[in-house]
Amino acid sequence: MKLSILGARVIDPATGLDKVTDIHIEACKIIALGAAPAGFVAVDTIDAKGLVAAPGLVDLNVALREPGYSRKGSINSETRAAAAGGVTSLCCPPKTKPVLDTSAVAELILDRAREAGNTKVFPIGALSKGLDGEQLAELVALRDAGCVAFGNGLESFRNTRTLCRALEYAATFDLTVIFNSQDHDLAEGGLAHEGPTASFLGLPGIPETAETVALARDLLLVEQSGVRAHFSQLTSARGVALIAQAQARGLPVTADVALYQLILTDEALIDFSSLYHVQPPLRTRADRDGLREAVKSGVVSAISSHHQPHERDAKLAPFGATEPGISSVELLLPLAMTLVEDGLLDLPTLLARLSAGPAQALRLPAGKLAVGGPADIVLFDPATSTVAGENWRSKGENCPFIGHTLPGVVRYTLVDGRISHQA
Repeated sequence: MKLSILGARVIDPATGLDKVTDIHIEACKIIALGAAPAGFVAVDTIDAKGLVAAPGLVDLNVALREPGYSRKGSINSETRAAAAGGVTSLCCPPKTKPVLDTSAVAELILDRAREAGNTKVFPIGALSKGLDGEQLAELVALRDAGCVAFGNGLESFRNTRTLCRALEYAATFDLTVIFNSQDHDLAEGGLAHEGPTASFLGLPGIPETAETVALARDLLLVEQSGVRAHFSQLTSARGVALIAQAQARGLPVTADVALYQLILTDEALIDFSSLYHVQPPLRTRADRDGLREAVKSGVVSAISSHHQPHERDAKLAPFGATEPGISSVELLLPLAMTLVEDGLLDLPTLLARLSAGPAQALRLPAGKLAVGGPADIVLFDPATSTVAGENWRSKGENCPFIGHTLPGVVRYTLVDGRISHQA
């Protein structure tokens, strides 16, 4: 199919391109930026005047819930929601049933993602069998089956020696390990950030040190093993300061933050709404400000949705008995645009944290608009607003932003030059 996108403001953070121009697509790839090649005749055109064209967004953590949790979501429903949020490439965590610790599970996910055709899916394999932190999973076999990195989520290794051996093994094969640094003992039983809000509400707290103690240990192990590491879902100002220090020492570490952590604080819990129950928890305004500054400076190079859809019943119990998580990938671009609207980031920097940054962190073939590269593109209108929740696609409606008016509308999402979402 031959397609021309005409008159868009094209922003490609990977190359620094930012100008009004045309994009020409043929056979799934971008064949020209600017003037059409000689002899090229578009079969279809998109009039993109007033729109921004950017690399399709890359989300490093989207729970697809399949296999095993079909009541919460499916590969088809959640990738469709992701496309509506401007996402063309996403990583899914290993917490499925069965756990993503075998080639068969990875191949199942990839097959169903290809059948759905909404986005490209890159599985994250389990670092340990069953995510139990005791025996190493078959990392090389999982890599060969399509896994791009390995992690244990919030299921920690209780034996540090075992974790160290796992990292050394991963380093031997140049594999990337994803850390969700949270000390199990310090966080056990906690529901909210340990501070005045939790005390006022009578909720058991999770101290900031649950993150920083585990993070300090993990960074030392990364330095010892030489493994390539990505730190996911950071929540505290002191945590990102530790990442900055590690990067300054030359350690091969990158980091991401959940988008909702850049918007919300633990004060959102004041009415006991389970929609704000997340793990790791929302923290203080000072922590949020620290995270924002780290995103602005590039210490944190990726913003992710950390999308966790739930069925309605999962959020109906008293706060402490509800399941943590927010369904948010469908709003990734409009929610992120609030950071531009508030003057925290300029648009090219925001798009870098949503595309080139996450792609580089996990070495994904995505996140840039290159001639000869895949035509994975998001076209959005920055001057029009989105009413969150209209035409909701995710199976999970556990989103506190539903009903809010947000800046920016995703008009088209293209995967390999094919329109996978159109407003």
